Amino acid sequence: MDKNKQIQKKRKRRRNHVRNKLRGTAERPRLCIQRSLKHFSCQVVDDLSGKTLASASTHEKSIRGGLGNGGNCDAAAAIGKAIAEKASAAGIKTVRLDRGHNRYHGRVKAFADAARESGLEL
Repeated sequence: MDKNKQIQKKRKRRRNHVRNKLRGTAERPRLCIQRSLKHFSCQVVDDLSGKTLASASTHEKSIRGGLGNGGNCDAAAAIGKAIAEKASAAGIKTVRLDRGHNRYHGRVKAFADAARESGLEL
């Protein structure tokens, strides 16, 4: 088997392992993270209704203006603050963190810490 296919298979297995434990409800939706080399994005999802309640990304012009690079810890912290503000505006106080296949360190940890400091309960 090709090396890249093995890596993708392991990532998919880790992602499913984390997601099978998490289901977002209307009271406590799921906060899922997408991380790439250049950008960081997240969205708050209610899995029962299948709707996205709030989202934030380094692709947005309002957030991108103050950032030099969208793929570092500073950008992840800015996204954490932005999603906490948008979630509180939508009436959401507690969420379940879905880190996907990513480990809880670096950008993911910076994102989660910034969201907590801004008033979102993970």
